[in-house]
Amino acid sequence: MKPVTLDSVDRQLIHALDLDGRAPFARIADVLGVSENTVGRRYRRLRQAGVLRVVGAVASAKLGYALWMVRFACAPASGIPIAAALAKRPDTFWVHLLSGGTEIACTTQSSMVEDAEGLLLDKLPRSSRITSVTAHQMLHGFTRLGGWAALSEQQIAALRVPVHPTEEITFDEADRHLVHVLADDGRASYGELAAASGLSESTVKRRIETLRQAGFLTYQLDISLRALGFQSEARLWMVVRPSAVVSVAESLAEHDEVQFAAVTTGPTNLVAAIACRNAAHLYEYLTERVGSLDGIRQMETAPVVRTVKRSGSLLPL
Repeated sequence: MKPVTLDSVDRQLIHALDLDGRAPFARIADVLGVSENTVGRRYRRLRQAGVLRVVGAVASAKLGYALWMVRFACAPASGIPIAAALAKRPDTFWVHLLSGGTEIACTTQSSMVEDAEGLLLDKLPRSSRITSVTAHQMLHGFTRLGGWAALSEQQIAALRVPVHPTEEITFDEADRHLVHVLADDGRASYGELAAASGLSESTVKRRIETLRQAGFLTYQLDISLRALGFQSEARLWMVVRPSAVVSVAESLAEHDEVQFAAVTTGPTNLVAAIACRNAAHLYEYLTERVGSLDGIRQMETAPVVRTVKRSGSLLPL
C-alpha cells in the first residue's frame, strides 16, 4: 500500500480532531480558515484510506478500572490465532504481534486491581501454545500530540473542550450502549446513538456532553501509522532508576517518535510505543536519542510485526 501523504491542512485537521473529535466540520473549518466542504472532504479521504478515525473511550480510572499491558510468549506459528482470539474480546485493545510473531502484547482492564490474577487466569485465552504471561499495570501515562501538532495557541483555545471533573455522575446501562457505539465511531450520528441507547436524540446529545465535560468520556484519534509510511514500530520495555523514571518518561513524551509512554509495575518500570520511518531511523533513534537519556539501566526492544487491533478496531489478518 502506498503511504498517504499529508499536507498542512491535513495536519491541522488531525490536530483539531485530537482536541475535539466530535467538533462539527463547520466549526473546524472556521478555526482553520477553510471551507466546510474542504474539511469534510479531507476527513472522508483520510477515513476511507484507513489513516484515522475518531473513537470514544471511557476514563477507566473513574469507573474503578485498572489498565494492564499483558505480554504473552507463545510457540512458533501460534501467534496469529492467539492474537485473533484476544482481539475479538471487547475488553482488549492495542493487540500487536511482536518479535517475529512469537510474542503478543495487548492492553486490557480489570474492575479491581486485586482481580488481576483472576483476569489473566480465567478470562484471557488458555492455550498450551502460550509459554508465559507477564502483566504490567499502567500507573501513569505520558502522551502528547508530537509531530501532529499544527495549530496555533489561539486555534487550540478555540477548539479545546473544557473538562470539569465531578464524582456525582452515575454511569448507567444507557451510557454503556452509547459508549459501545462511540468506541467504533466517535462521530456516530445522534440518530445512531439514540437507536442504540433507547434515548431521544436531544437526551443523547446532552448526555454525551455531560459525560465528556465531567471527564468520563473522551475522544481519541485511532491513527494507522503504517498508512502514513511508518514501517518500523516497536515497544520499548525499560528498567529505569526509580529516581529518574518520571524525568525519562517526560523526555520520551517529547520525542516525535513516541506515541505514548507509561510508568508500570512489573520487571520493567517504563514502557513506550515508538514509530519510525524505517530500520535506519529506528537505529538512529535508539542509539542517539534514547541512548542519551540518563537513568535507563536496561532496555528491551520488541519490533511490532503486525497490528491486529488498535483502539477498538479489528484489522484483517
